Amino acid sequence: MTVVTRFAPSPTGFLHIGGARTALYSWLYARRHGGRHLLRIEDTDRQRSTQEAIDAIVDGLSWLGIDWDGDVVHQFSRATRHAEVARQLLAEGKAYHCYATPQELDEMREQARREGRPMRYDGRWRDRDPGDAPAGVKPVIRLEAPQTGETTVVDRVLGPVTVQNAQLDDMVLLRSDGTPVYMLSVVVDDHDMGVTHVIRGADHHTNTFRQVQLYNALGWQVPAFAHIPLIHGPDGAKLSKRHGALGVDAYRDMGFLPEALRNYLLRLGWSHGDDEIISTTQAIAWFDLEHVGQSPARFDVAKLTSLNAHYLREKPDAELLPLVRPLIERQTGGPLAAVALDRMARGINGVKQRSRTLVELAAGLVFYARAGTPAPDEKAAAILTKDARAVLAGVAGALEPASWTEPDLESTVKSFAESAGMKLGQVAQPLRVALTGSTVSPGIFEVLAILGRDESLSRLRAAAG
Repeated sequence: MTVVTRFAPSPTGFLHIGGARTALYSWLYARRHGGRHLLRIEDTDRQRSTQEAIDAIVDGLSWLGIDWDGDVVHQFSRATRHAEVARQLLAEGKAYHCYATPQELDEMREQARREGRPMRYDGRWRDRDPGDAPAGVKPVIRLEAPQTGETTVVDRVLGPVTVQNAQLDDMVLLRSDGTPVYMLSVVVDDHDMGVTHVIRGADHHTNTFRQVQLYNALGWQVPAFAHIPLIHGPDGAKLSKRHGALGVDAYRDMGFLPEALRNYLLRLGWSHGDDEIISTTQAIAWFDLEHVGQSPARFDVAKLTSLNAHYLREKPDAELLPLVRPLIERQTGGPLAAVALDRMARGINGVKQRSRTLVELAAGLVFYARAGTPAPDEKAAAILTKDARAVLAGVAGALEPASWTEPDLESTVKSFAESAGMKLGQVAQPLRVALTGSTVSPGIFEVLAILGRDESLSRLRAAAG
């Protein structure tokens, strides 16, 4: 059997973290077993579905490195096929026309509310003669579901769960206007697409029992189901925007690397011993459903940020530069000159060691890209006192004849500090502010070497006033 999985989001908004994790698990399971992973856009809700959301989902998956096999399937385009299946069940006596009026359904709903139970259609048209139909009422088509016995789903994550069939009513398959309902569309699409394993969020778990009844009525093979527990915030409450429940695009804008987010989402509910840093190759080789936890996972932005810092340090400089360049060009207001790109290429390794995101990396590199003395931040400006400016003028004079290599630059600055009766830090910190505009930077002698003689001396003299 070829394993076939699918990710089937509704295009009513961005690709959120929970959806991204579901897509990742589905993709990994298919790739591990040499199978196929499909993408289906469940766009039957025409009022809420938007092309913008579809584009955001596709873009988010692509950025995360989660691909799919074949073309994207759009559920709405298959509505005719879904309706055909409902009519097939009607013709086979496994479904029936229901003429219950909206008023009757409201009465059922009100009675259920008074009795403190869920609304359940009472089956009043199940065996009734259609000749009794009231005038002017267009019927829906309902599944004639079993009323006795039980339906059991052996979930690959949650384990076996059984529901008494008496608790499940005859669900609507086709509305009175002839449009299919979501539950029917999902089953038909999964069957027609050859899906063998449905891996989805636990919020869909209660739908599964009705869907299994529909598979059985159609005589179709029931796929394996695996429902992934939801994600909570660090405080154990349902994940919300205050916890970081943002779209995948927001994490990209915050400077997270796709491989770091992939690794974090993988470990957010699944484990492989004590392994924390897991490459995509390892994830494909190791992933299984047996080690997906049954309890909700807790999303922690701090842990994600720490993991991202690791991936940032490990990523080759040549691959980082194209990622950070657009962020820097937004700060500098235009394309970077060749000299700026050269400085950034030489300086990126020193800056990335203390950066956690691409945004922080860009902020730490921008002083290499700008010509002239960088405007100091508030903390740095406080260091440029009258005495500090005098130190800068003196050290600029000492550096001018120096050989412009890191060892010689370090030796020159140390000699200047000794001759002035100062500690190295008393000289280095004003130097750092003058050259970078910040109190934090890579090693100051590395910065001097990368900026070069002319740019360094120009910045020092300008800061000295």
